[in-house]
Amino acid sequence: MASRSPAEKLLTKVHGTTSRRQQYSASTKRALIDVAGGLFTTQGYAGTSLDSIVSGARVTKGALYHHFSGKQAVFEAVFEKVESDANRSIQNALKGSKDPWAKAVAGLRAFLAVVQQPAYQRIVIQEGPAILGYERFREQEERSSYAIVQEIVRAVLKAGDFELDDEMTHVFSRIFFGAMSAAGETVTSSDDPALAVARVETAMSFILSGLRSLSDLGVELPDPEDIVDRDDGIRSRGTEQASGRD
Repeated sequence: MASRSPAEKLLTKVHGTTSRRQQYSASTKRALIDVAGGLFTTQGYAGTSLDSIVSGARVTKGALYHHFSGKQAVFEAVFEKVESDANRSIQNALKGSKDPWAKAVAGLRAFLAVVQQPAYQRIVIQEGPAILGYERFREQEERSSYAIVQEIVRAVLKAGDFELDDEMTHVFSRIFFGAMSAAGETVTSSDDPALAVARVETAMSFILSGLRSLSDLGVELPDPEDIVDRDDGIRSRGTEQASGRD
C-alpha cells in the first residue's frame, strides 16, 4: 500500500481539525439551548439572564454570541426545539392509527399530553406570543403544529366522503387548529389541568363523532357559493321593496 503524500496528510489533518471544531460548535449550541430551555421554563424569559445561561452551559458569553444575536434569538431557538419535540411526539402517536377517525382522536390525545408539559406551557403557550410577537409566533406554529392538524383534517374529510375544494379544507383546518390552540390555553390556565384535559377531549371527540355521523348519513356540506347567492338575493329583494315604498 502506497504511503500518503505530505499534502494528503496535511489535508487529512485539516479536515479532522475542522470536523472536531464543527462538532464542538454544535455541542456548544445544543448545550446553550438545553440550559436556556430549562431556565426559561422555571424562571421565565424575564427572569433568565444571559449570564445564567452561559454559566449553566459552562461556556463564555462570546461562545453564546457566536451562535445567537441575543436573548430573544436564544428563546426562539428554544421555542423551535420545544415545538419540534412536541410535533415528533404527536407524529409518533399517529403512526399506529390507520383509521382516520381513530387517528384524529390519537392526535388529539397526544396534543393534550403535550400541552401538560411544563416547557410547552411556559415557552410556547404563555410566553411565545409575547416574546416572538403575534405574527412570528403564528409563523412558527404554522410550520409545525398546523401542518399536523391539516394532515389529520384532510384524512378525516376524505374518509367522510365530503367533497371539499382546497379553500374549504383550509377553512376546516383553520377552525380545528384554532380549537386546539384554545384548548391548550384552557388546560394551561386551569386550576385542575386533568379535568380540563378531560373536558377538551370530550368536546372534541363529540365534534368528531358528529362529523362521522353526518358522513354515515350521507349528509353533504352546503356549497358556500349558494349561501352567498341566497344572501345576495335576499338583500336585493329587500332593496327593491324599500325602493317601492319610496
